[in-house]
Amino acid sequence: MDAKTAIGAAVDAMYAMVSGPAGPRDWSRQWEVFHEDARQMRTGVDGAGTPWIKIMDPASYTADTAPFFAATPFFEVEIARRIDLLGNMAHVWSLYEARNAPDDATPERRGINSIQLYNDGQKGWRIISMIWDNERPGVAAERF
Repeated sequence: MDAKTAIGAAVDAMYAMVSGPAGPRDWSRQWEVFHEDARQMRTGVDGAGTPWIKIMDPASYTADTAPFFAATPFFEVEIARRIDLLGNMAHVWSLYEARNAPDDATPERRGINSIQLYNDGQKGWRIISMIWDNERPGVAAERF
């Protein structure tokens, strides 16, 4: 499998793990997709507009999101992807929309994932770092 296909498969598997009807998620592929030392970072702003970040390893992410997924149908769909690759590292910009049902006309939220992957030569391309943020009023994507 070429690098672009393998990187894409890891990103696709990440989306598949978090998407589904309300209820527990199947995390059985997590260690195939995420490096054991990976970090997942959720960012946002509080009610006063102050930025915050929550940094988690894969096990912490699973524990942190379990109550949300148990109670909430959540279908996250990638709507655009850009991959940059050099040597054993890759960076993926992945824009997404989240819906409460796959056929909802309007997304519940939109955002962007910045995903870094590492290929160790044995286990292939796995996510080593991921940070994301959701769109919100007054914040527009910019490209310089």
